[in-house]
Amino acid sequence: MEILKLVMTIIQVLLGLFLTAVVLLQEGKTAGINGAVGGGSDTFLSKNKAKTWNAKLARWTKWVAIVFIVLTLVICLL
Repeated sequence: MEILKLVMTIIQVLLGLFLTAVVLLQEGKTAGINGAVGGGSDTFLSKNKAKTWNAKLARWTKWVAIVFIVLTLVICLL
């Protein structure tokens, strides 16, 4: 049981580092506000926002955070 807890703790630390890196790689929200104020928010290029690198990082952030929280709860219950 202790070995399982150790392995899960190591995975949790790696997930925490990965989550930190993913969050730091994202653009700030102020970059989007500047484009919205200028009126360029509804252009042809903005329709493919789901395929941009920043959108992929945001999706990764959500999933890694969910796995991190679930793993934390499982470790606490062991």
